[in-house]
Amino acid sequence: MVGRTLRFALVLVATLLLLSCSRKEGGAKKIAVIPKGTTHEFWKAVHAGAVKASREIGVEIVWKGPLAEDDLKGQIDVVQSFVAQGVSGIVLAPLNDKALEKPVEGAVKANIPVVIFDSDLAGTSHKSFVATDNLAAGRLAGEKLAALLGQKGKIAVLRYQEGSASTQKREEGFLEAIRKMPDIQVVSDNQYGGATTESAFKKAESLLAAQNAGSGGVDGVFCPNESTTFGMLLALRKAGLAGKIKFVGFDASDKLVSALRDGHVDALVVQDPFKIGYESVRTMADVLAGKPVPPRIDTGAVVVDKANLDNPETKAIVAPDLAPWLGK
Repeated sequence: MVGRTLRFALVLVATLLLLSCSRKEGGAKKIAVIPKGTTHEFWKAVHAGAVKASREIGVEIVWKGPLAEDDLKGQIDVVQSFVAQGVSGIVLAPLNDKALEKPVEGAVKANIPVVIFDSDLAGTSHKSFVATDNLAAGRLAGEKLAALLGQKGKIAVLRYQEGSASTQKREEGFLEAIRKMPDIQVVSDNQYGGATTESAFKKAESLLAAQNAGSGGVDGVFCPNESTTFGMLLALRKAGLAGKIKFVGFDASDKLVSALRDGHVDALVVQDPFKIGYESVRTMADVLAGKPVPPRIDTGAVVVDKANLDNPETKAIVAPDLAPWLGK
């Protein structure tokens, strides 16, 4: 009888401890934030915005992503690892719009809601998509380059990489705007720079040589993200063409802003990565609180050139102070 009572008491204590732990875990929300990569300046600003939101709301975020933006398997592994850990929610910038669909469905089946940011995802499992309207941003780039060229000339596009929904939309929007200009000829739009500055530089060199850019074969170029823009900038400088060929890029970093001041880049279409990170975490917090969230949140984009570079509003987007949030 005593043994049975003791066993009952032990089971009761274990059950109460389990319930206590469950309640504790339920109260402490942990949100995994998974970028496409962790090296570009863009992602550092996204991280800072996510940290700001987490502090305001009182949730914990865990920032983890692949080092390089072509490590698809690495990103899938990160998603699956967070699902196994049982985080409260996942905020994800998918490297590929289709390859991440199944891992996200797996998270949702495990009762872990997902908010997508920066780059869209196939399927309907996720709760919301927080990003720049990339099609519209691409159109802005096309209109700006057309204006710089006086609506005539030969242009080349150095694309980013296949499967990246965000940059594909920018390229699509850019070409849509350019094709409305009958006197502008697209001489190349099928080359991909890849995920790093090094690969983009090599591809840009080949593209410029193939189109005889030094002999007037190219009047203007467009690149749809930070790494392709910087790779093209290096190739133009090496060829002695920086400042001679009209150049519209995408995203901002210290080096690209310096190139804008030097006249080696004519304009940058700039997103607000700090806002993207901030709104993504706030949206997930609303999901976890049971509040309705919009299926699509547009965080905006602006064209930055020498004329507006030093405006306070532009500075806040191009060079946000990350130190209060990242401690660097």
